[in-house]
Amino acid sequence: MTEGLFARNVPGMRRVLQQACVGIAGCGGLGSNAAVALARAGIGHLILADSDRVELSNLNRQYFFQGDIGRNKTEALSEHLKAIDPDIRLDVHIREISPENVAKLFGKADILIEAFDRADGKMWLIRSWCMAFPDRPIISGNGVAGLGRTNELGVTRTGNIIFCGDMESDLDLGLCSARVAIVANMQANVAIELLMS
Repeated sequence: MTEGLFARNVPGMRRVLQQACVGIAGCGGLGSNAAVALARAGIGHLILADSDRVELSNLNRQYFFQGDIGRNKTEALSEHLKAIDPDIRLDVHIREISPENVAKLFGKADILIEAFDRADGKMWLIRSWCMAFPDRPIISGNGVAGLGRTNELGVTRTGNIIFCGDMESDLDLGLCSARVAIVANMQANVAIELLMS
C-alpha cells in the first residue's frame, strides 16, 4: 500500500526522503501543517515536540479536528500522520522545548523546522540549534499573520538558517488558515528541496 501512496511523487523522492529525519519544534499552525506535507511527500522519520493541548481556537489553522480538543498536540498529530502513512517513524515528545533540551530532543534530525509563535522563542531556538548543529539547516516560519498578500511571502537564506514568510507581519493582525498553511508548506518544501539536493 505504501508504494501506491507515493506512486505520483517526483521520481526518486520517496527513496531519499524515506532515509531522512526532520524535527518539528512546535505542533501548532506551522508545525502540524508542515508535518502533514512531509508525511504526504514520503518522509521516513519525524521528531515532534510540543507541550500544548489542542484548543477550539486552534482549529481555524492547525491540522486538528473537533475530536482532538483537549488532547496533546503531538499525540493527536501523530495519529493523523499514521493515518496518512502507517510506515512513518515518529518520535513524539510531550514536553516544553527549552535551550537546554534542543540538542537532546532533535539530535537525530537532519533538518529542524522551527514552528514557534513568539519571536523570542524563535530566536533562542535558532541560536541553540546553530550552536549544537552548525552544519545542519533550520527552517523558520516568520511573518504569517493577516490575509492575502501572497506575493509578499518568500524564502530568505542566511547560511544554514532559512526563513519562510513575509518577515514582518504582526500577530495582532490575526491568523488566516490559508496564509499559515502556505508558509508551513513553504517550510516543508524547502526541507524536501534540501534533502533532495
